[in-house]
Amino acid sequence: MRFPTWQAKYLVCIAAAAGLAASGVAVAAVSSAATGTAACQVRYTVDSEWATGFSLAVVITNQGSPITSWTLGYSYAGGQQLTEGWDGTWTQSGANVTVTSASWNGSLGTGGSTSAGANFSYSGTNAEPAAFTLNGTACRSIVGSVASASPTPTATASPAATPSTAPTGMANSSPTPSPSSSPSASATSPAPALHVSGNELVDASGARVVLHGVDRSGTEYSCVQDNGIFDGPNGQASITAMKTWGINAVRVPLNEACWNGESYVNPAFAGANYQAAIEAYVNLLRKNGMVAILDLHWTDGAYTGNSSGCSSAEALCQKPMPDAAESVPFWKSVANAFKSNDAVIFDLFNEPFPERADGDDETEGWQCWLNGGSDCVGISYPVAGMQTLVNAVRSTGARNVIMLGGLEYANDLTQWLTYEPTDPDHNLVASWHSYNFNTCNTQSCWTSQIAPVIAKVPVITGEIGENDCADDYIDPVMTWLDSKDTSYLAWAWNADFNCSTGPGLITNYNGDGTAFGAGYKSHLQALARG
Repeated sequence: MRFPTWQAKYLVCIAAAAGLAASGVAVAAVSSAATGTAACQVRYTVDSEWATGFSLAVVITNQGSPITSWTLGYSYAGGQQLTEGWDGTWTQSGANVTVTSASWNGSLGTGGSTSAGANFSYSGTNAEPAAFTLNGTACRSIVGSVASASPTPTATASPAATPSTAPTGMANSSPTPSPSSSPSASATSPAPALHVSGNELVDASGARVVLHGVDRSGTEYSCVQDNGIFDGPNGQASITAMKTWGINAVRVPLNEACWNGESYVNPAFAGANYQAAIEAYVNLLRKNGMVAILDLHWTDGAYTGNSSGCSSAEALCQKPMPDAAESVPFWKSVANAFKSNDAVIFDLFNEPFPERADGDDETEGWQCWLNGGSDCVGISYPVAGMQTLVNAVRSTGARNVIMLGGLEYANDLTQWLTYEPTDPDHNLVASWHSYNFNTCNTQSCWTSQIAPVIAKVPVITGEIGENDCADDYIDPVMTWLDSKDTSYLAWAWNADFNCSTGPGLITNYNGDGTAFGAGYKSHLQALARG
């Protein structure tokens, strides 16, 4: 997706981890600060942790008289530093952290609960807070961690939005997961190891796998904009919410400058730190039965031609093609990190548009797409073609499935079969993106241009969406793709994206859908019911 509004950052209501125990997630209670009757209770949970950072959720329960606003206070004994927060205004002064209620979650009756969350970086020991106050009053506290949500990743060595409208409400209990829409990626089993067989994506037993998922934006821009690594929560509670929709795949957009640790990115959010955070998230997805698709979204390269997203040579926006200097080491490093996990798919480049740099010459655009280098007319920086990137991945011994999006922002697959790269593992799939404002946006076009590709190789529709906060376009797209047993993912699982121009699927990370998202959720749940 390429809307420039994604770069705007706003805090909106996100239900982070209310009632974790009720959802069946194991929580280890570490301390209880007050054993007698208290006017409040705070449950503090670290639901995802990586080498130098963590994501937390706090559930606040008012056990006293009704209140109309609240301020939560606590302190750290370690080197924790706030990077972003949600469901309230988070601030930090030294070791002291303060969270004040948002306009929609300040009122709590007796027994009422709400939640908030944040991401922190740290060095040394991630010591847990011992005491909490609510509006200056000491609270009973339950401090712990989600047992299944703290994988210990091995960092791979690095080579040389428009605000949404206010949410309509908060849920005070964890959702109950519904069955996955694919029998090969159940909620109780790890995500399936995948490979290509003919024109099908199959698991280790040879059974067809159809992915129904979402794009989780943020890891392509937060790091390079010095706002952390993730945009919003990335722990077990947020994944549990996805599972209630019937989601079995999550596409994670990446930034090569952050992964490679380029000099202009804050080191706290780059290199080994960024890699470890991504690996932890992918491991958590896998444990929850979800396939992870890693997508190279933003790259280096100065481009000011037709459809330019920005003039900077830095990885601050979508470029027409991947740059040779950084994308090749990026994919070698990513492939090395995940080559033992065939539940991870590599999407080599988000939305190519080399033909636009070349006066809309389709044939030369496809030649650039495949070969890069001198075949890329109108692009000033050295380009890596898709064959080069396939070779880079395979040179590491990685046999993961590889996705390749076509021209016109991955909407044009007309010559994909003609220019398909050579792959010794025969594990390539075509990536298609479909929005109501694209050129190929009618069933007659899908039948004439996309169906012939589906007949030859697997197709994963990496993004579907529309810019009207409705589901009038995605409904017939999904129905048509269902008839072809073809995978699709909706853009985007981000609560701070405007419903129309994001487009955003949710109003909060508890999984409450926008009008657009409700249509997608309804369709997935109908599939799960059979």
